[in-house]
Amino acid sequence: MAVSIAFYAFQWSWPFATVFVLLILVHEFGHLVAARRFGLRTGPPIFIPMMGAFISLKQRPANAWEEAVVGIGGPLFGTFAAGVCLMVRNATGDPFWGELAFYGFLLNLFNLAPAGFLDGGRIVAAISPWLWIPGYALLAAYVVYIAMVQHSLPFVSIYILLTGLPRLVSLFRERDTFEQRYYAIDPGQKLTMGVAYFGLVLLLVGGLYVARPLP
Repeated sequence: MAVSIAFYAFQWSWPFATVFVLLILVHEFGHLVAARRFGLRTGPPIFIPMMGAFISLKQRPANAWEEAVVGIGGPLFGTFAAGVCLMVRNATGDPFWGELAFYGFLLNLFNLAPAGFLDGGRIVAAISPWLWIPGYALLAAYVVYIAMVQHSLPFVSIYILLTGLPRLVSLFRERDTFEQRYYAIDPGQKLTMGVAYFGLVLLLVGGLYVARPLP
């Protein structure tokens, strides 16, 4: 955490970097709480500058539903934390908190992209794994856009694409018995997760609009 704070402080300021890393920590605690709900053992939050943080699962979820619940726990907690920053901005008029809310919403929205090891990639496994295809297409289009317009390479996005490629390829081969059981979840659970996922995406988009920096 200290290294991450120092890294972000070079881009922003020490106060901003400190609160931003705390927002990431709240996000990770969301995963932790959701994992503990199913009795899954986890490691501690590990922070990586430029890539945020992650909590490793010490055991595999029983099915795609458990994986999705653990995946959406982080963005739910993170969205709430960014919303608190927005409320402080509205109460005080201090743009510092508005900017924190904006980046907090943006961070959680990016994590909901249905690709790779991102939270969205885990969540849509319970809705339809085929959603990984448009997720990868959007992320690949983003990489190309940044490369052509800004003449730089978004290494984090490229890493996500490469590390998630085996899961994408798995869509086009026959599933074994374990995989069939893993993705065979109740239709009601699929509907619940679909409403939660797309509802959260819309909420975050709205949050970005409200918290956007004023000209």
